[in-house]
Amino acid sequence: MKNCKLYLVALGFGGLFLNNTFATNPFITDQFTADPTARVFEGRVYVYPSHDIPASPGRGRTNWFVMEDYHVFSSENLTDWTDHGVILNQTNVPWLGRTSFDMWAPDCVYKNGKYFFYFPVGGRIGVAVADKPYGPFKPEEKPLAGAGGIDPGVLMDKDGTAYIFWARGRISVAKLKENMLELDGPPLVITNLPFTGLIEGPFPFERNGIYYLTYPHVQNKIERLEYATSTNPIGPYKPAGVILDEAASGCWTVHQSIVEYKGQWYLFYHDKDLSPQFDKNRAIRADKLFFNEDGTIQKVNPTLRGVGIVDAKSKIQIDRYSAISKEGVTVSFLDATNTFAGWKIALDGKNTWVQFDQVEFGQSGLKSVNVGSASSTGGLIEIRLDKADGPLVARVEIGKDAEWKVIEAKLQSVPTGTHNLFVIQNENNQVDLDWIRFE
Repeated sequence: MKNCKLYLVALGFGGLFLNNTFATNPFITDQFTADPTARVFEGRVYVYPSHDIPASPGRGRTNWFVMEDYHVFSSENLTDWTDHGVILNQTNVPWLGRTSFDMWAPDCVYKNGKYFFYFPVGGRIGVAVADKPYGPFKPEEKPLAGAGGIDPGVLMDKDGTAYIFWARGRISVAKLKENMLELDGPPLVITNLPFTGLIEGPFPFERNGIYYLTYPHVQNKIERLEYATSTNPIGPYKPAGVILDEAASGCWTVHQSIVEYKGQWYLFYHDKDLSPQFDKNRAIRADKLFFNEDGTIQKVNPTLRGVGIVDAKSKIQIDRYSAISKEGVTVSFLDATNTFAGWKIALDGKNTWVQFDQVEFGQSGLKSVNVGSASSTGGLIEIRLDKADGPLVARVEIGKDAEWKVIEAKLQSVPTGTHNLFVIQNENNQVDLDWIRFE
């Protein structure tokens, strides 16, 4: 999967729009991102993550998290993501007075015609205000008095009342005044949550009269995502279960948000896909989330495929697969020195296969398929619909060439509608694939 930068458009306030067309995990691949807070504004999903950068002399602490600014990303279809550029840098915070490189997990909510961006830095919580969800954001002259800690998460209740949660050893909550810039009373510590192991990253939301408080918790060695429920926004909260198990990758942290969009609930979180050996440079992901009839949350199984329907005429990054054959399939970086270049998938041996779900062919008359491939031995792949022995779409001869080439083949049948795609290696050789695109 090669990173695809589609276009840049200068904005009046100095930001840039950058589109990455990915409906897969991670869904931002040209920079390190973490701690995603997803919100629905103006008919789009906006994601406000923290921004990991590598440490360098004078910029942050070696072998630790280094975060100096915030970007915001948005999408209407959860496939085409726009980077609206930097919305806040630590140097723009008037009350900070130093470069701390600890701009941890933020949040953003809408009230009374304004967007309020809550961010932690220097052990305190700041607020920046804008007229649009992508800014420009103007930080307040002083931090939020009475709220000290990290990872602010805001609950907008159905009656318009706002509550802010944050973490500092334990999780606290306080009501916000109507102006969204002051606490309306002293904070309360949320009791009944786990008292052993690190607990942080509160993200609250409400569904069908149940208030959910989600949080990362170190039960063993790394964080897993847990939640508690209540009938009152300030509690008491009762632990209710695990949403996401500890990452198979060993990533030490996880941070989350949960949002409903167009009738489907989604979990946004992070892992270390773009930095397997260093979990302080992370990458944001999204997967579907489901509830049981009693309101409990079903455990989420992380996927590479992610969410969103992929247009057959775009580059289909099949290394972000839905499923693969039991043997003979491996995924690796295209360039180990530049992980932002993405991944490739190798099909090694006859009848090895990869499945990629939710490809939209539409009603247009497609005629051919292009495949980004390389193989020192050559091979023959088949592209089929919905199952490994499903309708044949194309056969593609891969020549003997270890260099990456784009191979074109005519379609033997023309699909319409939405289908799952199967790519099968038909010879006892190895073929490396980067992407597939129909034309």
